[in-house]
Amino acid sequence: MAEDNAPKAAPAKKGKLKLIILLVLVVTLAVGLSVVGTMWFLGGGIPGITGGDDEEVAEQVDVFVPSTYTLLDKALVTTVQAEGRQRYAQAYLAFEANDPEALAAASQHMPLLRSRLISVLGDRSFENLQTPEGRQALADDMLEAVNNALEQEGEPPLLRVLFRNFVVQ
Repeated sequence: MAEDNAPKAAPAKKGKLKLIILLVLVVTLAVGLSVVGTMWFLGGGIPGITGGDDEEVAEQVDVFVPSTYTLLDKALVTTVQAEGRQRYAQAYLAFEANDPEALAAASQHMPLLRSRLISVLGDRSFENLQTPEGRQALADDMLEAVNNALEQEGEPPLLRVLFRNFVVQ
């Protein structure tokens, strides 16, 4: 009888081992499918599988490009009108760009840009220049004038015109 019990014990161990391996595989497969399904439903895509063109994937990747600056060495000084009196406006400026070529172009065309900037500043009223909204509108108009001049010369645009110092008296 001892011989009959020995062969029966081995198949029982093999059966339990197969059952444990099968359960581990089923649980692993279920967890993997739930992760992939969740990613797909949330719009994240499935890793290693692209759902669209390579252009769409490239658009999703945002690359940080730091800004670069150039300072205008000399202040812009001009007269502005205020209730029949002549007042003065002085502005120290800086240009901001993502493309260093835009700043190089601005330096190359600085006489043209200074002329346009002085014209924009001189067209303002004294009262307008005393308000934060008026100064912001001035900066926006200066940027537009500078970018129009650079565009006429076939150069890349700037991002912003920044005030380093601004005085009206």
